[in-house]
Amino acid sequence: MIITRTPLRVSFAGGGTDLPSFYRTYDGGAVVSAAIDKFVHVIVNEKFDRSIRVAYSRTENVDRLDELQHELVREAMRSTGVSDSIEIHMVADIPGEGTGLGSSSSVTVGLLNALYAFRGQLRDPAELAREASRIEIETLGGTLGKQDHYIAALGGVQYLEFRADESVRSTPLPVSNLDREALSDHLSLFYTGITRKAGGILQKQDARTSENKDALLRMRSLAGESRDAIVAHDWARLGHALDEGWQLKRGLAGGISNAEIDRQLAAAKAAGAFGGKVTGAGGGGFLLLVHPPERSHQIAGALSPMTRLPVRITSEGSRILGIHR
Repeated sequence: MIITRTPLRVSFAGGGTDLPSFYRTYDGGAVVSAAIDKFVHVIVNEKFDRSIRVAYSRTENVDRLDELQHELVREAMRSTGVSDSIEIHMVADIPGEGTGLGSSSSVTVGLLNALYAFRGQLRDPAELAREASRIEIETLGGTLGKQDHYIAALGGVQYLEFRADESVRSTPLPVSNLDREALSDHLSLFYTGITRKAGGILQKQDARTSENKDALLRMRSLAGESRDAIVAHDWARLGHALDEGWQLKRGLAGGISNAEIDRQLAAAKAAGAFGGKVTGAGGGGFLLLVHPPERSHQIAGALSPMTRLPVRITSEGSRILGIHR
């Protein structure tokens, strides 16, 4: 039995510049992203017969790999050369899709990590990220960027650069354990109660890349400003960068924001937040806020009855928790 644990993430700035339509054309993209202490666990066990059992929000029992309906599991098995005699369970701390925390990418990275270990192989985190992004973007034809795969595999707080030649440069920010705690103290996540499929929003955004060029170039530069703010512990500057990035993102495509989300973010800022945004592609999921720690209760009151999700930044990327034979 193999058990892997892979973190979800929050992205501070630059989201959208990791789409191929941008970074291939405009000299690369850049994102600042951080792993959080909410995880996807993947459990892989050998079956005594040659069938395949996969348990997630539903359960599939099939005799052949081609019959699997869970696309990520099916393609991860194909990619790692595991074709039968296996049972796979997936358990997430934040269940469901459309929360904007990178869950599908964490699932794919965690699956690859577990399946390679099942075969007696270990893969470098960057290799896991590269393979996971290939599965979702090339094999399955998804419209999404690469940032989620890399932060899920690497963990920590990363400045990620996406180059026109498809290479990715990851630079971990020089933050200590105390620095991560300080950053965590200045963050809050509030659940909007809305889930959505990111693909539809990203497809609209992708189709308007040339039209949105100037906004996306500025969003790329905000990734650098956010990186510098985190290193300098300048939380107000970080919040303002999130806020500017969100205002730019709202104009990239329809459906990214709505009147209720706008009201919620305005209420949070009125209660003391430096700035904020909606996680992921937008349209729902979680509000990510940067604020003085002493304003936490006032902000929670202003956003009531929204649910606050306590999170901490983690240095942990996808890891193997146990191998039991």
